[in-house]
Amino acid sequence: MTRFIHDKFAKDYLEELLKDYGEVKASEKVSGEIKEIDVLFTPAKQQTSKLQILGLLGRLAENPAIIEPYRNPASSDEICDCILKLLEVKALLRREAKANKIKLQESEIPKLWILTPTISETRLSSFGTVQKEDWLSGVHFLADAMRSAIVAIHQLPQTQETLWLRLLGRGSVQSQAIIELQALPLDHPYQKATLELVYNLRENLRVNQELETDDRELIMRLEPLYQRNREQAKEEGRQEGRQEGKQEGKQEGEKNLILRLLHRRIGEIDSLLIERIIELSIEQLENLGEALLDFSSVADLEAWLTQHSI
Repeated sequence: MTRFIHDKFAKDYLEELLKDYGEVKASEKVSGEIKEIDVLFTPAKQQTSKLQILGLLGRLAENPAIIEPYRNPASSDEICDCILKLLEVKALLRREAKANKIKLQESEIPKLWILTPTISETRLSSFGTVQKEDWLSGVHFLADAMRSAIVAIHQLPQTQETLWLRLLGRGSVQSQAIIELQALPLDHPYQKATLELVYNLRENLRVNQELETDDRELIMRLEPLYQRNREQAKEEGRQEGRQEGKQEGKQEGEKNLILRLLHRRIGEIDSLLIERIIELSIEQLENLGEALLDFSSVADLEAWLTQHSI
């Protein structure tokens, strides 16, 4: 089933985005009937201010968090299972604090974020959720004591702030987010790595024989982006090669010029000294070109090379 492919993508994706800001544990096992938490995140204190680059996802990760992404709309039973995982983690933390004879701080208890593409009003009402004024639409909070919220990805506004969560949506929502991801500046810290994860998802889906309609459409939408990305990578490689060639040509020309100037200045130079000059960097060659104007003998060249060679 492709659900497992998407589950792995979601875990890898969240780990890639959050690993610079704290400790990420994917598929973390908890007690009970051997349940697994999809992503357990513990922020590093000195990094929380930098999470703004991840928009709404960064806000979810400002405090310890359990993140449970769903490819299909989360059912009532699945939401209850997530809440049970949170309660088991809280109980474990309480036991550890008691064993260490310390007080468990409220800020140390994770908050649960259930990511689902869509959810019905009936289901939200059954959990008594509310929307808070200082949060975007689509984020539905359970009672404060539950430390839990349901994020309906398709209800989020289409803004830069929600991009990193909309990438975990379905259909047109995910496709639009991928287009926006592709349009980010090439030097954006997460653009390249995220695109690679998306392209890996494409490859994993392509070899699967039982694709859902959303998955087939995703592959089709990704195909031109994938080809464009590969062409860009090839062109960057060609440009890099040309640049390296120019650099090598410049360095070779600099060496020949320096050797001619030295020959005119101090006469014949033995092969050992020539080898030492050939090993110099561009910067060292330029410095030698200035210094040789003061040379009067081979001894001056030897002394300079001894002083400046690495």
